[in-house]
Amino acid sequence: MSKQPLTTLLHPSFKRAMGRAAERLAALDPFARTWSFALPLAAPVDPETHGALPVWKRIYRNLAAQDWLLSFYFAALALAVLFGSGPNRGTSLLRIGIDIAILWTGIGLVRGELLRPESFAGSLIYRMSLFSPVVLSYFQLREILPAVSGRALDAEILELDLKLFGFEPALAWDRLVTPETTEWFAFFYFSYFGLLLLFCLAFLLVVRDKVLIARYAFGLFGIFCTAHLVYMVVPGYGPYKYLAGSFQNELSGGFFWRAVWDTVQAGGAMKDIFPSLHTAVPTFFTLFAWTHRDRLAFKLLFPVLAFFTSQIILATMFLRWHYLIDIFAGLTLASCAHLFSLRVQAWESALRARNGVSAVFAPLELPRLRREER
Repeated sequence: MSKQPLTTLLHPSFKRAMGRAAERLAALDPFARTWSFALPLAAPVDPETHGALPVWKRIYRNLAAQDWLLSFYFAALALAVLFGSGPNRGTSLLRIGIDIAILWTGIGLVRGELLRPESFAGSLIYRMSLFSPVVLSYFQLREILPAVSGRALDAEILELDLKLFGFEPALAWDRLVTPETTEWFAFFYFSYFGLLLLFCLAFLLVVRDKVLIARYAFGLFGIFCTAHLVYMVVPGYGPYKYLAGSFQNELSGGFFWRAVWDTVQAGGAMKDIFPSLHTAVPTFFTLFAWTHRDRLAFKLLFPVLAFFTSQIILATMFLRWHYLIDIFAGLTLASCAHLFSLRVQAWESALRARNGVSAVFAPLELPRLRREER
């Protein structure tokens, strides 16, 4: 029996519909070749033509993948609050609106070329307009998460942990709790904030390699944006609260334990456990250093970061903030963000260079005073 082409088996009306769709796609083909969803760069144009474009077209043409990422992130936050069922939704929406205003003020000024992207002011404003609202949004989660929903899934997370792993580290390690062990892990848990601050300041103000900055920023934004959104889907308080009556030994320590406790109580989102950012962020830093170990600074940093990361991860469970599944979620998030940032930035850098568009980041260079010629 001879085989018939698949198209001969289709209903004539369906084939006609397919033909019309193909014609429409063919008509859109030049547009499809010119524009990309994640990075809508126009085809190469000469500088004079580019400069004559309206501001909104220059913004759209210059948008980077991370600009889209953060815009979608804040839009998702706003929609989650808008359709949420908890209290203080109006206040949360106002705060998110301020975040969006900060973000798009910088994007508008720099991507619209009202400020030169490579100027000191343009570089600094763009950096701050991206990093600041993401940081603010973390502290706002304390209000945003309850505004979205009042539920907590600790029981389900614990049940999953016991099914998958057969034990819960926070409970199993209760017998190891002493003031000395608590202070040891509290030091490393608190060091997370120092690592994050140092890395951000270094890449914001010191690092001059445009590719490195873009990889770091996209990966870090991806981690925080993903984690913050997942917190709304899988909210939970963690073992310290849900299993409070199951521990025999109370956590107590010195300076660092008090610092950890005060920091979490003052600024923590309280229901931000899955995935663990204390796992994802230092793991991302470690992977980043390993990937770029051909540079002396990262070669020296890698073993230090690897050790600190291991202790921070253990601390999240020893101090009863996280379940074991939170850790695996954090490791997965860090790995995906790292790999994705490498691929996205390789593609984006090549595309922007080919189309004559400024780099995602310009080096932050202080204005130089020039001596007048005598």
